[in-house]
Amino acid sequence: MLMAHPAVLRDLIDECEALTAVGADKANSAQARQRLDDVTYTLCVSTGTRDIDAALAAARYQLSGARPLNDSVLSSS
Repeated sequence: MLMAHPAVLRDLIDECEALTAVGADKANSAQARQRLDDVTYTLCVSTGTRDIDAALAAARYQLSGARPLNDSVLSSS
């Protein structure tokens, strides 16, 4: 299985936690709910899981064993 870059996983976790903290899943804003759904889907695909709890656990596990963040492959130099 391909593994997402640690920086990508960290960004997805942070965004998911932020959206959850502001109550995007219960918000009146369809846009906020859609963004949370998109982040959840991307995390699940990136970790090979089927629900957000498993995706977050898998992403955190992958990050715990990852090398220090190196964004050199993401830069456009």
